[in-house]
Parts: sequence; structure tokens; C-alpha cells
Amino acid sequence: MVKRWGLFLLMIGLTYSVAAQKPAVSVLKQKAPETFRAVFTTTKGDFEIEAYRKWSPLGVDRLYQLISTGFYDKALLFRVEPGFVVQFGIGASYSDNRFWDPKKLLDEPMLQKNLSGTIAFARGGPKERATQIFINLSDNKKLDTVIRGGVKGYTPIARVLRGMDHIKKFYGGYGKRPALIQDSLYKYGNFYFQERFPMLDQIIRARIVK
Repeated sequence: MVKRWGLFLLMIGLTYSVAAQKPAVSVLKQKAPETFRAVFTTTKGDFEIEAYRKWSPLGVDRLYQLISTGFYDKALLFRVEPGFVVQFGIGASYSDNRFWDPKKLLDEPMLQKNLSGTIAFARGGPKERATQIFINLSDNKKLDTVIRGGVKGYTPIARVLRGMDHIKKFYGGYGKRPALIQDSLYKYGNFYFQERFPMLDQIIRARIVK
């Protein structure tokens, strides 16, 4: 039975790895407008964000690139901690993840605070911003001052304009547990997590609207 399960996971992983072609390298040259809006359609309803390039030019350019190439489509909301953050940004395509994840961004100064509804890139240390972002569910002052890898705070790039009521309905019963094994999500895809954390919500589609 164990061998069969291992073989099944391998087959799933192979399918996941060839599910989509990686983006063209030219997308990395794409610049965002000074401001833009995007709508995220999720299993709990839509939410709309507005990004501001003056807050974080590199971060907002990357967000624009990711949304415009469909990176967040079908992404799982794998970290939901009520009253703290919602985090996502591991793509449903292994080839997309393999393309984007090594392309880290330089750190940028914090020009805005991590207030409720603001959005920032997640990172574990310096020069680690890539694809994962989080939405603040409250005024998280500690995220303005915490120092990791010598870098202070998390730089906001956007804010939620509408739909916070939908965001706050995302299932949070698993807490940080899915995030602690996120490497498996990179490796095996959504199926692996949906088997273990079936209540996780999902982004159905993200699109730029203005």
C-alpha cells in the first residue's frame, strides 16, 4: 500500500510538473502602472486590491507580473490565522514555481505600515521576496519592527479596497500547520494539500481590472 501511494504521488508530481509552460523571461521586464487594481475571485467571494508603485517599485512590478500571467489562479490559501494574516502565493503549476521562486527581489524600505487590509510579500530573510504575499487581518505593528536576517519589517505593496468580509471567512482552523510543510505544496501541487487539509480555501482567478 505504501509503495502504491508513493507511486501515485510520483505520478501526480510528474503531471503537476508538466501542467503548464513556464512564463517567458521577457515578463520580468514588465513594469506596473503607478497604481493598478486587481480582483481575486475565491471560494468565499471576490476581493479587490489596489497596488501603489511608489510604496515598493520592485514589489509592485512583481505583483503585476504575477497577476498578469495567471500565477495566482487556483492557488491555495495555505496560511489563515484569524486576527493576524492570510498568506498565499505557491502556484498551482510546478513549472511556474520553478520559474519564479529563484527570482528573488531586493529588499525595499518600508514606506507604509502593516495596517489591516494592507498586503506585503512574505519572506524569511534578506532578498527573499518572490511570489508569496500576505494580507494583514489587523493592525500588525510587530510586522513594522520585527528584524529578520538584518532586514526590518515587511514592506506593504497594496491594500484591499473591498471584500475584507470575504477574506475574513477563509477557513482558519488549520492555523500555521499547512505553512510548516509548504515544501510539499511546491513539490506535489494542490492535490497533496487538499487531501490533508480539505477545508482550505482557494483563489479561483486573479485578474487586473484597472
